[in-house]
Amino acid sequence: MAVLTDRPAAAPTPARPRRDQGARALASRFVGYAVLVFFGLVFLYPFVIQIGNSFKTEPDAAANPLSPIPDPVSMAGFERIFEGTNFPLWLGNSLLVTVLVTLGRVFFDSLAGYALARLRFRGRGGLFAAIIAVLAVPGVVLLIPKFLVLNQLGMYDSYAGLVVPLLADAAGVFIMKQFFESIPVSVEEAARIDGASVFRTFWSVVLPMAKPALITLTILSFQGSWNEFPHSLVSVQNPDLFTLPRGLADLVSGSLGKGNQYPLKLGAALLATIPVAVLFVIFQRYFVRDANDGADKG
Repeated sequence: MAVLTDRPAAAPTPARPRRDQGARALASRFVGYAVLVFFGLVFLYPFVIQIGNSFKTEPDAAANPLSPIPDPVSMAGFERIFEGTNFPLWLGNSLLVTVLVTLGRVFFDSLAGYALARLRFRGRGGLFAAIIAVLAVPGVVLLIPKFLVLNQLGMYDSYAGLVVPLLADAAGVFIMKQFFESIPVSVEEAARIDGASVFRTFWSVVLPMAKPALITLTILSFQGSWNEFPHSLVSVQNPDLFTLPRGLADLVSGSLGKGNQYPLKLGAALLATIPVAVLFVIFQRYFVRDANDGADKG
C-alpha cells in the first residue's frame, strides 16, 4: 500500500514589483526630458534676447542687454533699418543670389551625383575621392584663390562673381550620389528598353523619385547661400552688391556712427533669420526621409 506524504510546497520566488519598474522608467524619462528642456532653453535664450532687444529703445538695450523684456516696447529700431540703411537693397541682392544658387546647386549636384552613381567611366573612383577630399578643406583656405580666380576672369565685383562659384558644392554631390545609389536599377530598365537616353532616364524616371533628397538639398543650399559671408567678402566691394550678411557685418562694424545700436543691429539680424526659419519649419518633415522613398513597390 503506497504511503502518501505531504511535502510543503516550495515558496514562490518573489517577482520584482511592476510598480517599481514603472517608477524607475518614469523617473528616467523625467530626467531625460529635464536635460533636453535645459539645453533647449540654453540654445534658445540668445534668440529670445535678440527678439527682446529688437523692440527696445537704445537706452533700455544699453542698460539691460540681457533682459528679454523690452520696457518700453519701441519700433524705432525697425524704422531705422528701412529708412536709414540699405537693408531693402541687401535683401533684394540676397534673394536674387540665393534663388539662383539654390536652383543651380539642385540641378548640377543632381547631375553630378547621378553620373557618379550610375555611369561607368575611367577615373570615376578618383573623382569621387577628390570630391570627398574637398569636404575636408576649410573654406577659409580657399578665400585668396577665389579672389585671384574671380579677378583674372573679370567676374570680381559683379553678380556673376557672387553666383557662379557657388553653383555646385561637394556636399550636395555626395548627398545626391548616395540617394541615387539606393534606388534599384530595375526602375531604369523599362526606360532604357523604350529607347530613352541617359539624360531622359535621369530627368523623367530617377529624379522624381529623389524628392526627399532634393528637398534636403534645397534647404541646405538655401540656408548656406543665404548666410554666406566669406564668399561675398572676397567677391564684391561695391556697396550696391552687398548681400544681407555683408550688409549686417557693415552695420556691426559701426558704419552708422557711434553707440552700440543694439535695437538696429539685432532687429536687422532678426529679419535676416526669418526666411530661413520659415523655410525649415515648412519643409522639416521632408528633411529626413527613407532613402528608398519613391522606389517601385510590389
